[in-house]
Amino acid sequence: MALSGTGLLSQLLEIVISIALAPLLSGWVSVWRAWLQNKSAPSFWQPYRMLHKLFNKESVVADNASPLFRATPYVVFGCMTLACSIIPTLSTDLPLAPAADAIALVGLFALARVFISLAAMDIGTAFGTLGARREMLIGFLAEPALLMVLFSASLVSRSTSLTTMVETLAHRELAIYPGMAFAGVAFTMVSLAENARVPVDNPATHLELTMIHEALILEYSGRHLALLEWAASLKLFAYSCIGLALFFPWGVAEADAPVLMLLALPALVLKLMVGGVLLALLETASAKMRIFRVPEFLATAFLLAVIGLLVHLLLVH
Repeated sequence: MALSGTGLLSQLLEIVISIALAPLLSGWVSVWRAWLQNKSAPSFWQPYRMLHKLFNKESVVADNASPLFRATPYVVFGCMTLACSIIPTLSTDLPLAPAADAIALVGLFALARVFISLAAMDIGTAFGTLGARREMLIGFLAEPALLMVLFSASLVSRSTSLTTMVETLAHRELAIYPGMAFAGVAFTMVSLAENARVPVDNPATHLELTMIHEALILEYSGRHLALLEWAASLKLFAYSCIGLALFFPWGVAEADAPVLMLLALPALVLKLMVGGVLLALLETASAKMRIFRVPEFLATAFLLAVIGLLVHLLLVH
């Protein structure tokens, strides 16, 4: 099947916008979190300044680091970029979308997690091993919950393709799906855990008893650290866009209406701004939980997602 020029343009815009806006979304959340805590807020452009500084610094690598340690930042950044490229944020006309469905999307997140966990243990430091074990624990519990959330949406669209889900949920008569409410709560809980946000983790601290994401990247510096920080912003952007695609899909252009992409970009920015404020509010109102309570937190998310799945099946049949 030949690729249309419109499809290639929308795919290119998806990738460029995700790479460009991801650090800004992280900066937006940090600013609002500081404002809500009555603190002096950093600039919205602080993540870009940090990336510029890191890219201009030399990367210091341990003598016993393997090629895996050096390749991991590029693999993780590539996985997050590819994940953002198959999530319909501006248009459903995406050439890469048929190559990967929602299950493959979860696989991309898992691949990045495996690489960064192996790289954290590669040097042999205590902090790296601690962070890798915590990361794999969270991934082991969060991925099934995320799959259940995606399966709840796939029952509505009868497809695991994200573009089909968006087209079904956004471009049809208004309908109420009670099961999606349970799935929405479960997805929020999984997103907080996967992106190392409060109450599961606090990205603003480096305390050994609390940190998860920061422990994974302590041995990185320079351009390697810049790529990993950029990848973390891309992961937050990807999860935000997944939530918008599943629960607030309105504003995404259809494949046969490319002109609507001009309106899709402001709609996307507006939804991300509102979502960033809500995330900052949620983090401000929450307290960091003990690491041993995280399994209970994610088990609750899994149960809510399963309940959403069962509610939809009961109402349909």
